[in-house]
Amino acid sequence: MFTSVLHIYKDSFSGLSRSVWLLSLIMLINRAGAMVLTFMSLYLTTGLGFSLTAAGWVMGAYGIGSIVGSYMGGQLTDKLGYYHIQLYSLLGSTAILILMIFLTNYYAILCNVFVFACISDALRPANSVAIAAYSAPENRTRSYSLMRFAINLGFSIGPAVGGLIAGWFGFKWIFLFDAVTCLLAAIILMVYLPFQKQPVSDKDKISIPKSKSAYQDKTYLFFIFLVSMYAIAFFQLFTSVPVYWAKEWGYSAEKIGFLLALNGLIIVMAEMPFIRATEHLQRTWIFISLGCAFLVCSFLSIILGWFSLFPAIIFIVLMSFSEMFAMPFMTNYAVSRPADDRRGQYMALYAMAWCSTYYCAYG
Repeated sequence: MFTSVLHIYKDSFSGLSRSVWLLSLIMLINRAGAMVLTFMSLYLTTGLGFSLTAAGWVMGAYGIGSIVGSYMGGQLTDKLGYYHIQLYSLLGSTAILILMIFLTNYYAILCNVFVFACISDALRPANSVAIAAYSAPENRTRSYSLMRFAINLGFSIGPAVGGLIAGWFGFKWIFLFDAVTCLLAAIILMVYLPFQKQPVSDKDKISIPKSKSAYQDKTYLFFIFLVSMYAIAFFQLFTSVPVYWAKEWGYSAEKIGFLLALNGLIIVMAEMPFIRATEHLQRTWIFISLGCAFLVCSFLSIILGWFSLFPAIIFIVLMSFSEMFAMPFMTNYAVSRPADDRRGQYMALYAMAWCSTYYCAYG
């Protein structure tokens, strides 16, 4: 049985291009270093002595910068190409993070964080477009699952490493570590995936006029609205639900941490085999609908729970299934719909839907 499971897991990662693996590795390294946001409020309040209100404004600046960066990244990807935007984003993030080490003035930090968010989040639509260009239509969904696998793994590693660095050396060293990861990702991009004037791209296009703007595509705009609604509900997993568990159910920080880690573990272990088994079915909207249904059921498990650990585990399991069913197919639809010259614009809207609703969820 173990051999069969191992074979299924190995098969789920096979057949993807070397370029997709390298792009996912770049995202893994980049996200592993992205612990700056996790510790920013703590750094501002305990390290520099700013108030919680002041720290909140800085986090708000990051949120606005993230939305602006996603928009700019999509627009520039269509004009300059996904390769240069990824490279400039990584190198620019390196410079901004190094500058952050020396800043102590509040307004300088506020502006620097905004600029950092603009530059760093320009990477997301460019990377999504690059994944589409280097993957075949039949395994594109699995390619995006690999990228999500890398991002989840990076986010799992990052906060743990960031906590150790902050505890041993101080908060400012977190910025240096993140800068090093951005630079390392840029070097891997330049050395192992050099610029090509005419990279291989797919020809599997849905019949939409080549030059049609995403803002004129009413079907896609409605899709983005639905993605936003899903995202607002999903991000409660990281915002209101932990607070609810702590205040209403009396859960300790350790127990909440275990439950959130379980979500990441399920995704890392199960998503790629699941996508490998279902990618040939071509039932995008059915899977997305099932993902939404799992999301609703997950919250029902909390409402009907009895303050024990079992309903909380059921919530995490259902939420993880919702994530596996909905998100990879949402991304595949978003990137498959446009022609090449509008793909960055389409993915910018998709990234903005997630960025904006993330901060709405915190509100």
